[in-house]
Amino acid sequence: MNSSNTAAEYYQGYELTPYIGERNQSKSYLIFKRFMDIAGSITGIILLAPLMLVVAILIKLDSKGPALFTQNRCGKNGKIFKMYKFRSMCSDAEKKKKELEHLNEANCVIFKIKQDPRITKVGSFIRKASIDELLQLFNVLKGEMSLVGPRPPVPGEVEKYDSWQRLRLSVKPGLTGLWQVSGRSNLEFDDMVRLDLQYIRERSLMMDVKLLVKTVPVVLKMEGAY
Repeated sequence: MNSSNTAAEYYQGYELTPYIGERNQSKSYLIFKRFMDIAGSITGIILLAPLMLVVAILIKLDSKGPALFTQNRCGKNGKIFKMYKFRSMCSDAEKKKKELEHLNEANCVIFKIKQDPRITKVGSFIRKASIDELLQLFNVLKGEMSLVGPRPPVPGEVEKYDSWQRLRLSVKPGLTGLWQVSGRSNLEFDDMVRLDLQYIRERSLMMDVKLLVKTVPVVLKMEGAY
């Protein structure tokens, strides 16, 4: 598929559920995936607790506002949940978003600016290193997210989705996925969605483990994240 038009034609007629989210997915896979999510999130929270404490302190020292940030995101089948992050922007970032919409570099339904003036000094680093996402381990533990899956979009973005793009909501969202190890934010939105749908069609425990392993060097290189 070389364009969004061919992608739309390819996925035309597919239902949001249960087509690619649960078709050909055995109960044993889903059970083991959840077990891996619980074990992985608990282990990550325990091991990374000192780092998360230091990051929270640095954020408070760097700028006014809370260290933690919550935002409504769309989970499986579009169900809304509160996603946790470390605050990487000024405390009134959401209010300033409308003023900056004309600078959007993503040229699609998502909003991205490489030199976003709302990002704080500490925020710039933790975003590049993906440290701001660590709190989502608690979302994984709660069952709202998985370690591996499509990234959870904000409701405003989902309202702009074409029908084929909504298929990425047919499974639980994740901390990392296929497009995160294939270019991250350097990819076009339609390419991100196609990679998400490829993951959903082909996912397995082995694939999940491979993606988790591949995520480590990608995060350490701090490339493609802003």
